[in-house]
Amino acid sequence: MANIKKGDLVQVISGATQERGGDRGKQGRVIEVLASKNRVIVEGVNYVKKHVRVGQTQRGTKTGGIETVEAPIHVSNVALIDPETKKPTRVGFRVEQVTKDGVTKNVRVRYAKKSGKDL
Repeated sequence: MANIKKGDLVQVISGATQERGGDRGKQGRVIEVLASKNRVIVEGVNYVKKHVRVGQTQRGTKTGGIETVEAPIHVSNVALIDPETKKPTRVGFRVEQVTKDGVTKNVRVRYAKKSGKDL
């Protein structure tokens, strides 16, 4: 089970500060998790300019030019936000037993280490 999943609210904890043009301290939702590369794409963080070749759509409108898109950031450079304190926290796992229709099942649950709340 991964520490960070799609849709989680995270904060950038490393890199240049915002005063120096960096992204440290910014918060955003995870758009995509690239598990094979240990990277995540966070909404509003790590913008880069991407040059797209000019083309045409079916209707004849021009496409392409320079677009700004979010680039992946390493998963170690972001921390999950605690739902109670709204500050970065580490993620823990605990095994809980859930009974459904008379069947007991062990389920791993993510929780915030600072407050103990489930994520």
